[in-house]
Amino acid sequence: MASHDPDPPSPTADLKVGLGGTGHINTASPAHEPIQDYPIERVEQVYRKLDLRIIPAFWVLYFLNSAIRSNIGIAQTMNASVKHDLVSVLGLTPKDVSTALALFYVSYVLFDLPSNLIMSRLSPRVWMARIVIAVGIIGTCFTAVNDAWSLKLLRFLLGVVIAGMWPGMAYYLTLFYPPSRTGKRIGMYFTAAQVSAAVVGLVSAGFQQMDGLGGLVGFRWMFLIYGLLGVMLGVGLLWWLPDRPLAPGEVREKSWWMRWLPPSPEALTGEDAVVHYHDLRRVYHARPWTLKDLWFVLLDWRLWPLVLMYFGVVGVGIGTQLYGSVIIASINPNFTGVQVSLLFAPIWIMDLIAILLVTPISDRFHKYRPLFFSAAVCVQIAGLLTVTFALDNQWGRYGGLLLIGFGLGPTVPICMAWTNEIFQKRHREVGVATASALVSGLGNLGSIVTTYALYTGWPEDSAPGRYRYRNSNFVMIGILCMSIASSFVMIALLKVFGNEPSNKIAGSDGNDSGEEILDGAARREVHQRGFSRLIK
Repeated sequence: MASHDPDPPSPTADLKVGLGGTGHINTASPAHEPIQDYPIERVEQVYRKLDLRIIPAFWVLYFLNSAIRSNIGIAQTMNASVKHDLVSVLGLTPKDVSTALALFYVSYVLFDLPSNLIMSRLSPRVWMARIVIAVGIIGTCFTAVNDAWSLKLLRFLLGVVIAGMWPGMAYYLTLFYPPSRTGKRIGMYFTAAQVSAAVVGLVSAGFQQMDGLGGLVGFRWMFLIYGLLGVMLGVGLLWWLPDRPLAPGEVREKSWWMRWLPPSPEALTGEDAVVHYHDLRRVYHARPWTLKDLWFVLLDWRLWPLVLMYFGVVGVGIGTQLYGSVIIASINPNFTGVQVSLLFAPIWIMDLIAILLVTPISDRFHKYRPLFFSAAVCVQIAGLLTVTFALDNQWGRYGGLLLIGFGLGPTVPICMAWTNEIFQKRHREVGVATASALVSGLGNLGSIVTTYALYTGWPEDSAPGRYRYRNSNFVMIGILCMSIASSFVMIALLKVFGNEPSNKIAGSDGNDSGEEILDGAARREVHQRGFSRLIK
């Protein structure tokens, strides 16, 4: 490998012109630095090396955090036949459950943007580890819930500490990958949520067998074990995740508050780091953002169609995740708790399959992301219609749930990747940090609607009977139609107004500069990769 060559490669010599004697990058004229061209095979090799460092860690942390966030859903049916389910043990009413579920998203929406902005200012590695450790601690505390108020409090606190994780992961990717390559990567670790939903359902069957062991009912064992695993993982991330990349020759300096933490591993070294620098130079020359920059991002109309797109699909996704087991139980009241758990898992297996199939193709045809998004939403609508109207065919209705799962899979990764593409080009790093947080945070108002106002939170609609949950399904279809309409509105507006870099971005010297930094990835993003070099 070139990185083991005792003589540094010639691109490094060229790069040293742009490095100051203190090891810091000279950002005086990054847009005019010459770009070293590398074969696409070499560039792909660097990104695959980054994949091995980043994606498995993100997958595991998202798996555990998704399990901790959503296991309250399956806890409602665990050991229900002996009244050891969450609702019976805590004496909850349907309104208590829907309020507890919704409070998570209230705090999540409130703290998502501040958390992401802090991450962009501090160490992304440390902040992500902080989120995971805190989620594990709160998740463990769920073991001790004894009544409705403690459940509601912990759900609110869980939203506070987990805020910024999902948009933070999307922002973190843009420190290492061009936006046109993030859809596939977001999809890769987003599969953890689907596997988590399936595993929570399957493993809950085992926790139900532990009911009464050590004086704890089955769902308490589930809360305890997932929470402790989360704490352990968060500590481990401090040694594994790298901080933002450094240009070759630059020295990483520690601030006073990081001196007691383990040093950051470097994602790339040697020639790999040089190749990455030339391919993604915009990351290395990021300017510290100001409140003025933040204000211009907040005023950008491009945020709102993306928020509405996300609102619909995440609302349906969370609604399915939290109430899927309840819907299955309503399809056939004779299903046991274990049967409901086993039938819940395939919904998320279908979700995972769709992610693996669609998100890589959406990266290769990144200019058509809204069409991929809308097609997947149409599949969800077809599934909801089947669940609603196939009343005399219980397995047909269950098949509708599988369709919902398949349609859900690609929508969130595609929406987040499109957000990265639009806002990194227009507002650079602060644009990605702010837009990803607002799209995720405000879009999660859809989760509040589906968790608080629909299904068990809608007493008239949840009354036992042939048409149980029909109106909730209709509302879900309505917000999905809004998501499709918003994607086409966005296409039309971008055609009219474009998406050129903002001329109001404050430079490091305080002057406004909308000059775009051209790097290897930016030149390639003008064209779509299509199906060429598919094995890459």
